Amino acid sequence: MGMKKFIPSLLAVAIALVAASCEETTTTSDAPTPPPVTPPEQNDENTGATPAPPAPAGEKGAKLETITLGGGCFWCVEAVYERVEGVHDAVSGYMGGHVENPTYEQVCGKKTGHIEVVQVKFDPKKISLEEVLEIFWQAHDPTTKDRQGADVGPQYRSAIFYHNEAQKKASETSIKKLNESGYYDDKAVTELYELAKFWVAEDYHQDYYRLNGRTNGYCQMVIHPKIRKLEKKGMIEKK
Repeated sequence: MGMKKFIPSLLAVAIALVAASCEETTTTSDAPTPPPVTPPEQNDENTGATPAPPAPAGEKGAKLETITLGGGCFWCVEAVYERVEGVHDAVSGYMGGHVENPTYEQVCGKKTGHIEVVQVKFDPKKISLEEVLEIFWQAHDPTTKDRQGADVGPQYRSAIFYHNEAQKKASETSIKKLNESGYYDDKAVTELYELAKFWVAEDYHQDYYRLNGRTNGYCQMVIHPKIRKLEKKGMIEKK
């Protein structure tokens, strides 16, 4: 008899608890939901940092140095440095003129003041600037002004565009060393210039020897002998 009285009491308590819970849920649902917090994007404005350029493949974090060289037709110079250990990139282009964004045809017209150049990026831990310049003296004839073989004109001038004062001094020393060596009968006429605007040459000029070396007559007659000469001297890699 006592148990029967106790069961209704338990039911009453349970009903009261359920009612209270529903009332609390209703009150909570009526409260405004705070907006989601979105973390700030990690961009330049937030961090104040300049994003680092992607490191060259296989050399993550390598600090590269750049120098710009004019040694006649840029196809020849580019083909040589693409085979040098420690060189990460060799890009053909134009530098030193007064016309904005010149075309190959304009430069060949000899009125823009530009020189055909190759911008060489290298790892100084693997190859020194002095070694880069030693290859340069072998890759072209620095004793002929505005001419390399049958290629004649101011765009074929022997030139070094230095990117800083250290490169300027190193280039001056290298030229002096070359002249004193007597390697060439005549003195070098290579001209030194401070870095100017670099205009990348048209796409079809890039990697020209690699893409056309087997079929192009100029590549076979002019570039190929230079490559073989430097390979025999162990100055560039065989490919």
